[in-house]
Amino acid sequence: MISFFAGLGLGLSLIIAIGAQNVFVLRQGIRREHVLVVVVICALSDAVLIAAGVAGLGFLLETVPWLVDAARVLGAVVLISYGLLAARRAWLGGDQSLSVANAEKRTGRLPAVIALALALTWLNPHVYLDTVLMLGSIAATHGEARWLFAAGAMLASVLWFTALGYGARGLARWLNTPRAWRILDALIALIMIVIAISLVVPLFE
Repeated sequence: MISFFAGLGLGLSLIIAIGAQNVFVLRQGIRREHVLVVVVICALSDAVLIAAGVAGLGFLLETVPWLVDAARVLGAVVLISYGLLAARRAWLGGDQSLSVANAEKRTGRLPAVIALALALTWLNPHVYLDTVLMLGSIAATHGEARWLFAAGAMLASVLWFTALGYGARGLARWLNTPRAWRILDALIALIMIVIAISLVVPLFE
């Protein structure tokens, strides 16, 4: 279960960072408009991308065993980079608060909502970096337990998008405080750096 919780923790730390997709889900939740559809699209898309990364990179790394060490180093470098950026945001702060008033603006009918949800997911290059490359390469380092790691990461997406969509009105008030985002970024930075260290420790044993 260590692999499962590692996937859950890393999945949450990657997905929670504010972005266009999260803002869209939050706004739909605040308006209570097509929330279930949006949550399902976002969570299912993440699951498909995570599975593709674990299956594809997992097969490649089994074929070329030395790439596991390379995946550890690559994953650690990217995680530390993300962690330092999150730490910088936590230290300096930034314009990350969300306005509930702005979120009340009407988005459109169901087809438009579906199209926008798909676009914000599948046309976002960071999604591929986080799910296919990052989570896929780190999952491969868990060997036979890589699918437990993937399951944890998938659950992280389900939990986050469900909480964001259905708890939007309460979350919006909390996320409207810049200090709250600084605390959240500090936690994200800590999680990422700890996981990065755990990836490279086996290389020195």
